[in-house]
Amino acid sequence: MNCTHEIVMAGFGGQGIMFAGKLVSYAGMLAGKEISWLPSYGPEMRGGTANCHVIVSDEQIGSPIITNPTALIAMNRPSLDKFEDTVVPGGLILTDSSLINRSVKRKDVVAIEIPATQHAIDLGEGKLANMVLVGRLIRETGIVSLDILKEALKKIVPARKQELLEMNIKMIELGYNG
Repeated sequence: MNCTHEIVMAGFGGQGIMFAGKLVSYAGMLAGKEISWLPSYGPEMRGGTANCHVIVSDEQIGSPIITNPTALIAMNRPSLDKFEDTVVPGGLILTDSSLINRSVKRKDVVAIEIPATQHAIDLGEGKLANMVLVGRLIRETGIVSLDILKEALKKIVPARKQELLEMNIKMIELGYNG
């Protein structure tokens, strides 16, 4: 059976949306899947809106543009407001309940609220809330294994940020096991 995951990740610039998308894409590549990663920035990189479309598939990908994602990671309220209605029925919506003051309205999707930013702050690295959500995404969807995700992380964390590698792994595990 062929499987295709179409994920929209969205939030404010500076929340690590693009990095999260790159990580899932790279992990898909390591797992031998077809992948696509398409970033989209608002007017400013920091503080503006940012989203990326990630496709991980067993089949060739015809277009990198996603109109009806199978999964959504929304890290802020404007992102949830914008993309909630686009998710396919039966799809997955993960929200950062630390920053979003409402629940998912739809009843035909799996909606999981995670206080990702608060978890990240509690562990001493508030900027890694994105990794908490990615960990949960991997658990819920099975896109790749946790081990492959960690392997991908080791390959894409830049040399100048190697000191954050272990904390990134901790955040992923927190989301995955949460």
